Amino acid sequence: MQSLGWTLPEWQDAYRAGQQPAQLLGELLCALSLDDAAWISLIEPATLVAECVRLQDLLAEAGNLAALPLYGVPFAVKDNIDVAGLPTTAACPTYRYLPTDDAAVVARLRAAGAVVLGKSNLDQFATGLVGTRTPYGAVPNSFDPYYICGGSSAGSASLVARGLLPFALGTDTAGSGRIPAGFNNIVGWKPTRGAISCRGVVPACKSLDCVSLFALTVSDAEQLALIAYGQDAADPFSRASQAVVMPRPLGPLTLGVPAHLAWYGDAAQHQAFAAACATLVQQGVHLVTVDYQPCAELAHLLYEGPWLAERHAALAPFLAGHRDEMDAVVAGILAQADRLSASEAFSAEYRRQALKARIQQTLAGVDALLLPTAPRLPTRAQVAADPVAVNAQLGCYSNWVNLADCCALSIPGGFRLDGLPLGLTLVASAWQEWALARLAKQLTRLLPGPLGATGRPAPIVPQASVLAPDHQMLAVAGAHLEGQPLNHQLTELGGYLLERTSSAPHYRLYALADGRRPALVAGRSPSVTAGAAIELELWALPKAAWADLLAQVSAPLGLGCVQLADGRRVTGFICEPVALEGARDITAFGGWRAYLAAHCQPQPGRVAC
Repeated sequence: MQSLGWTLPEWQDAYRAGQQPAQLLGELLCALSLDDAAWISLIEPATLVAECVRLQDLLAEAGNLAALPLYGVPFAVKDNIDVAGLPTTAACPTYRYLPTDDAAVVARLRAAGAVVLGKSNLDQFATGLVGTRTPYGAVPNSFDPYYICGGSSAGSASLVARGLLPFALGTDTAGSGRIPAGFNNIVGWKPTRGAISCRGVVPACKSLDCVSLFALTVSDAEQLALIAYGQDAADPFSRASQAVVMPRPLGPLTLGVPAHLAWYGDAAQHQAFAAACATLVQQGVHLVTVDYQPCAELAHLLYEGPWLAERHAALAPFLAGHRDEMDAVVAGILAQADRLSASEAFSAEYRRQALKARIQQTLAGVDALLLPTAPRLPTRAQVAADPVAVNAQLGCYSNWVNLADCCALSIPGGFRLDGLPLGLTLVASAWQEWALARLAKQLTRLLPGPLGATGRPAPIVPQASVLAPDHQMLAVAGAHLEGQPLNHQLTELGGYLLERTSSAPHYRLYALADGRRPALVAGRSPSVTAGAAIELELWALPKAAWADLLAQVSAPLGLGCVQLADGRRVTGFICEPVALEGARDITAFGGWRAYLAAHCQPQPGRVAC
């Protein structure tokens, strides 16, 4: 199967090269089987034919492949998320129903050209972190079937890890989108609550549920999030993306690590995490110990507190008449909700708010928290022997994240001595997932490894990032470049580097008379002769921060339109031509850095040379 282990760019390249969805997807569908425990249902060949016709119509309407970033890309959907025409079971055959509409997130992905090939297996009603609480067969770990895959989004993680699909949807209430990612060496993207609509998702804890994304690379997950995100007026828990400006701590990349970590006897997991941390420190990452106690206490509230009653509320009518037809462990967990009172719910909510405030204080002092995705990787036999206790242990680093209104990203962190993968999780405050993605790319460059369980080497992580929602692009040519004296004005406002490029070939660059700043001027200005291409950087800056940036920009510089070498027009720093009197034309150097390198020696206390 030629598409085994392909990432999103490889699928896109195949179609740009002339391959057709009917051929690639037909070959893939023929290779899939319901004997694979990762699947609960697959589409029929006739459905795939209809999907290929739909793709032709989408392409005709869009006009080109670039407008359909997921054209012909196959994916799986966790079977607690609706897909029109495929049954939703939540891994409980008696619960089965046939939806007539796609879940909101599925609709967004299909509108971008993606094709659903089937529904994936899960812990029943998304209640579990193990991947074994299902009548459709326990999903094995993709590296060693003796071990668990992790759950509840077990099938989705397994299919991506083995390279059968480039991405899949899961859900995450207590870690279900992170635990199986960590156990299978892939990326698990847990968004801010409400960033991806949950309309069409069978609820677990409706106030906490998130749709999660599984992918082989951080870049792929980042691209998927851009498509999946969006406020949904029909989902009362949906939220509009917010550009939260959080100043970055000064100094090197700083990650917070708990002072004391629990491993529940798994020495291989402990050793692998210590080795990963040592590698990061050697590469210049600053690890600081943080107080994890508020996180640990909040984690206990999810399964030992009144949020268990929210799970019960979502399924109470079904539970009342079908308890004997449910997984015994799941039914037993939900039945415990009878002992909880409304008074306990309010008390727990007050405690949650207090713990959340302490956690936010901790997060403000670091770029992110760095945690093991799970404290141990148990065997299937160990889970069978003590299913409730082992499951509770697995969530000690994940259960609290939604309660604290944080986002998280699980990434590959290397391998244990027994050859099984280690997952690392980065956690930050709400709406900081784009910052986490940039951190994750940096860490995966420092901790390289294969793509999932495919054996394929991971591609070189691209330096360019994507433009996050509620951000705007800014072109800089001088003292705001990365590493230059005024760059902090961008980073302190939450800005980040998108890419390095150059201007269109009709600009000139001048060193102003003050010797501190350059001036970029369009060569087509009446007072300026034709110019050349000038080195630029494109930065993303939260829209909410632009007023603060403008307050720091002094004349004769200002903001205007800058044309790039590829024809794009973006906002950038420009200069009034009248200020060029006494300025030195440095266009021939091609950029400010080259000019500094040739003519300036660093001098303490000066903004530039």
